[in-house]
Amino acid sequence: MLTGGSLFSVCDLSGAVMTELVHLSSAGVSVLIDTAGARLLHWGAQLDPADLDAVAASSTGSVTFSSFDAPRMFPLLAVEADGWSGAPALAWHRGGLHSAPQLSAVGWEAAGSSLRGRFEDAGAAVSVVLDLALDAGGVLTAQLSVTSTAGTEADALDLMAARLLLPIPAYATELLDHTGRWTGERRPQRGPVRHGAHLRQVRRGRGGHDAPYLTVVGTDGFGFRRGEVWAAHVAWSGDLEVGVERLPEGAGVHGAVLGGGELLLPGEIRLAAGETYTSPLVYLAYGGNGLDAASARLHQAARALPGHPSTPRPLVLNTWEAVYFDHDPAKIRELAEAGAAVGVERFVLDDGWFTGRPDDRSGLGDWFVDRAKWPDGLRPLADHVHGLGMQFGLWFEPEMVNPVSELAAQHPDWILQSSPESGTWRHQKVLDLTNPDATAHLLERIDALVSEVGIDFIKWDHNRDLHAAVSPRSGRASVHAQTTAFYALLDALRDRHPSLEIESCASGGARVDLGVLARTQRVWASDSNDPIERQRIQRWTGALVPPEVVGSHVGPAIAETTHRAASLPFRMTTALFGHAGVEWDITACSAEEREALTRWTAVYRELRPLLHSGVTVRSDEVDDETLLHGVVAADGSRAVFAWVRLGTSVDAFTPRTRIPGLRAGERYRVRVREDLGQVARHQVADPGWTDAGIEASGSFLETVGVPLPLLAPGAALLLEAVRV
Repeated sequence: MLTGGSLFSVCDLSGAVMTELVHLSSAGVSVLIDTAGARLLHWGAQLDPADLDAVAASSTGSVTFSSFDAPRMFPLLAVEADGWSGAPALAWHRGGLHSAPQLSAVGWEAAGSSLRGRFEDAGAAVSVVLDLALDAGGVLTAQLSVTSTAGTEADALDLMAARLLLPIPAYATELLDHTGRWTGERRPQRGPVRHGAHLRQVRRGRGGHDAPYLTVVGTDGFGFRRGEVWAAHVAWSGDLEVGVERLPEGAGVHGAVLGGGELLLPGEIRLAAGETYTSPLVYLAYGGNGLDAASARLHQAARALPGHPSTPRPLVLNTWEAVYFDHDPAKIRELAEAGAAVGVERFVLDDGWFTGRPDDRSGLGDWFVDRAKWPDGLRPLADHVHGLGMQFGLWFEPEMVNPVSELAAQHPDWILQSSPESGTWRHQKVLDLTNPDATAHLLERIDALVSEVGIDFIKWDHNRDLHAAVSPRSGRASVHAQTTAFYALLDALRDRHPSLEIESCASGGARVDLGVLARTQRVWASDSNDPIERQRIQRWTGALVPPEVVGSHVGPAIAETTHRAASLPFRMTTALFGHAGVEWDITACSAEEREALTRWTAVYRELRPLLHSGVTVRSDEVDDETLLHGVVAADGSRAVFAWVRLGTSVDAFTPRTRIPGLRAGERYRVRVREDLGQVARHQVADPGWTDAGIEASGSFLETVGVPLPLLAPGAALLLEAVRV
């Protein structure tokens, strides 16, 4: 049965119905599903409705040698019983039995741009619901729900896998995903799609610094502005898996499959009668003109999340690299005053404010203000910050506990570990959020501090992976339960304080995903404030999430993490393309440095309506030591770009460089902006057009381009384009 939606019947010459099609279409993307065969026939470029029957009629391949005696098909929920020899969409058993799912579609419901399919495995007593939805920007989301329908006397259903797998064309031959390390997150890696599985499994209890992040398959040589791409992201903050699998026999008439889901640990999901497991959402984006096209769709999806901020992003000053654990109230008040004087709008007190915290070896879990450091508590500081016209923020790490703490001493049973001998990481262990007493305690303490102190913003940190994450309450692996409890804690806190904003920080960028961004308003991309590293980190963080949620700070001249020196204009320009802030003891700055920061905060306030609502664009047409990236207004009226040199190149001239993203039929005036200070060049003089700017069409700028100044390594220049 099919109800609602757009239904097309395809008949043979006798008039018999061969298949029923549902066509989801939005923003230049088509998803075509054969409900009779429970197959996805097409996901990609917009289809002409007149061709839907042709797509269906040509979706059956040959019968090949040494194979089944019927054409191979690839159903929406492909399992071994369907002849699929790759990783199955679903895997389960009941006491070792019913381990080969036999799924039958029992009903379909289509409404607008969404489709729900219901399936049953009568022998295993399992029902499955598949939800697909195509949003206004052309992003497809997919989610599975698995329910045990057996009687109470039956063995529990042990769920081993629930994956969303979508077929992609054979001409998608190149793969890109991400890896990284602490202070070096989201490094791209790419190569050909080979036979077998390219499977990335996250077993860290959080995404990790090496998270696959966004997995992209595309036509050979695809880039930011060229080629067709298909991208997948699992919106989940715990263990997950995502990847691409290609078999010699293909996937029906398709070349490979792309997808993923939560990585389920042994015994983690055991469903008793009537219980349901719901998978994370998998976001799937198609781009017909390179990765920028897919990113634009994903940014639109991220901006539609319920947690996405609706107010201008306040310029932040975070105290960490200014004072570390040395909390002198007078010094910190002076720092707040200096911040307000240069234009800071949110002041965040970082680690070190709570009881028993002289360093990172003790105190975590004891969320009470340290009266030795703050004799009058934190309210006077918060009031002072508010009086200066700024918001007040505070650092927490609620999911962690130091063994040297009152909390660990009083509640050793609240620690998530396989044994008391389990090792520490940064001198800390993990608090068992699956224990309702532990989460109630956290909620009470954070809620009380938000009210008592007057907190507008929380920097929520998470400084270790979860290894052997076994709850002492159940004796079972608990990453899934820990992650859902973390989400529930965020939800409960925001229910009590709807205007409270929260940043997802995980020793930098180890928890950046659309699951956590459904509940938070900012992510900390990396603990590195080195602008050379940050340019690359922010470039690839922006493949998935828009700049307004990516924290980016101006640090001191010599970066803490790399000990590399960088000019102030370069540091400021790098931080501009995100949710900008400062992490620097600016009380020690010279008058010239403070004046430069004041100019920078003014430029940030001028440009943030554009930077935080426009379309991110990135050029492919530069050498490996240069970057050209920018943001173009949604209506095409204005754009700002950063022309960046990271290191020296072999070429020592200034060729025409294409300026991407401007509208072909419009004319623009392009000029160089040096509001942030003189940018170092490695040349005698700039190209002649830069003196007065240049007027040209968007098509000329994108297809022909102009020569740009030859910058010195470690320099970035702002370019502005305004529609004439």
